This record gives sequence, C-alpha cells and structure tokens, in this order.
Amino acid sequence: MNITFIGELVLYSMFIVGAISYYLGKRKTTAPIVATLIGIGLCIVPPLNIVYLIVLMLKNDVSSHSDIETSA
Repeated sequence: MNITFIGELVLYSMFIVGAISYYLGKRKTTAPIVATLIGIGLCIVPPLNIVYLIVLMLKNDVSSHSDIETSA
C-alpha cells in the first residue's frame, strides 16, 4: 500500500460519509450541516467515521413541527 491509495480512500470516503451523514442528520438532528461536517472530519480516521454513522443510525428521529400538530 502506498500513501496515494490511502489519500484516495480518505477522499472518496469523505464524499460517501458526507452524503450519508447529511441524510441521517436531516432525520436525526436539528442541525444536519453540523452532523455532515463532523462526519467528514472523522474520515481522517476511518474507524471513527463508521462508529459515527452507527451512532447516528441508532439515534431516534427528530419529530417535525407538523407531526406534533397532526397528533394533537
């Protein structure tokens, strides 16, 4: 393995994890941009980005304001 391969792996994982983090961040948090930036930042250490995505998946969904109005 050379360093170029590792750099490309980190670069590609930033796009993939960034997209998944944004999708999960929209459903699971009130600040999807922050969730995306954290996911992208954790791509430097690949096991951490996988753990972060698992934590986001296990988190409960944030209910929207319209869901609260329809249930009342």
